Amino acid sequence: MEHLTHGESALRTWLWIAALLGIILFKGFYSFFVVSDMGQPTWSYRPIQDVPASSAYAVYPPLPYPQHVRGNKGE
Repeated sequence: MEHLTHGESALRTWLWIAALLGIILFKGFYSFFVVSDMGQPTWSYRPIQDVPASSAYAVYPPLPYPQHVRGNKGE
């Protein structure tokens, strides 16, 4: 095994730190420019008839007592 002097060891350490920082920056730029949001989609969102506000099956008769549970006087 080779013996490194203090200056060579510090240089090698800073090179590793710079390489790891470069990898992190590359991944960040790649994520921002390639995977990022490209704006509004080209399709239109039409109302879906199955949501409770639009579905005829989601309308229930009101219960007579404030607890909104079935049973003897809402109990």
